[in-house]
Amino acid sequence: MQVSEVKQLNDRELAAWRGFLRLHAALVRELDRELEESHGLPLTHYEVLIHLYLAPDNRLRMSDLAASVLLSQSGVTRLVDRLERAGHVVRHQCADDRRVLYAQLTDRGRARLMEARPTHLAGVRARFLAHFDDTELDELAAAWERVQPGITE
Repeated sequence: MQVSEVKQLNDRELAAWRGFLRLHAALVRELDRELEESHGLPLTHYEVLIHLYLAPDNRLRMSDLAASVLLSQSGVTRLVDRLERAGHVVRHQCADDRRVLYAQLTDRGRARLMEARPTHLAGVRARFLAHFDDTELDELAAAWERVQPGITE
């Protein structure tokens, strides 16, 4: 199929798609800047720490962590390297399968997360959630679920 044969997005479709992409990029940029300025913690580090905090025993297999934070295996390895150097995370090998490596939140990492969490949540509320009422938030969550079932869990 040639490019000329592909049906172009209409104005409504283009506005919805561009708006989603631009809003996501702007929000991530602003939330990252705020965490960096207030706590010296990039948003990507915060995301790893919160996923580990919410996991059973505060640990995840590296492959599961990579999937959770939408990074490649090598990308999450480099990120965990930095978090480990900062004392926020430790790695453990699985006793049953030496090929499996876990990342686990440390007490220092938990403290760092708890320090940054109010800033991040306030930023999410002010920059995104405050623009919608409860019904609209329910509708947004339902729309995300139509696109990818299970995404809001």
